[in-house]
Amino acid sequence: GFSKQVVEILNKHGISFSSFDIFSDEEVRQGLKTYSNWPTYPQLYVAGELIGGLDIVKELEASGELDSICPKAQKLEDRLKSLINKAPVMLFMKGNKQMAKCGFSKQILEIMNNTGVDYETFDILEDEEVRQGLKTFSNWPTYPQLYVKGELVGGLDIVKELKESGELLPVLKGEN
Repeated sequence: GFSKQVVEILNKHGISFSSFDIFSDEEVRQGLKTYSNWPTYPQLYVAGELIGGLDIVKELEASGELDSICPKAQKLEDRLKSLINKAPVMLFMKGNKQMAKCGFSKQILEIMNNTGVDYETFDILEDEEVRQGLKTFSNWPTYPQLYVKGELVGGLDIVKELKESGELLPVLKGEN
């Protein structure tokens, strides 16, 4: 019950956190009490420092200090913008530069590698939130998706068309 209350408070404040089930490891369960000099659970840590248990979390919430102490979860839209702009040329695909995990991604990798332009990839199979969120954000329902300087170029068909018309290299270099 106490753990559930702390989780509800953290979620209500949009605080980014992870958790450890102390019932899954008796050594950690007992050792953490000694390490922290705190006899009960839950125990909230921020940046490796013990904040306290439920009572402390409730006090911090009531005083308004909780929001300044705890890191906020990055909003999905901000996270997507950050990923899109991670490199001048970003390719969201199934797999990565070293190994495509679908035919379309394999084809676009071959095209990209033949341009000589440096690019980064993001494996959408590794992050379901990004995989679904980017479709909505970009208003483009399929993968791969290619971005240059934060702007969507398109998917495999668009990249093929640009290659055939000779426009791909100028687009990748941000000259269009």
